[in-house]
Amino acid sequence: MPVTVRLGSPFRRQTNGQETLECAASNLPQLFLELESRFPGLTKNLCNERGEPRPFLNVYVNDEDIRFLGGTGYNFSDGDEVLLIPSIAGGSR
Repeated sequence: MPVTVRLGSPFRRQTNGQETLECAASNLPQLFLELESRFPGLTKNLCNERGEPRPFLNVYVNDEDIRFLGGTGYNFSDGDEVLLIPSIAGGSR
């Protein structure tokens, strides 16, 4: 069974509106590679040249922050749900 990937709305401009997809990636660097093959140019917003998540990207696996699960070294399990959402900051007083 593959993992399910959900993309935050700002990234959907590059996925033709696709919010959810399934993939066979076993970790975050592989997920970035698969996303780039499906949606060329998307990963420039998700990771740096070394395949590490950009500072503004929040990655959750089954509602847990991936940083607390081992970061890029965490291996996905079949049926995991991975959520990729950008950090949001700012506003007014």
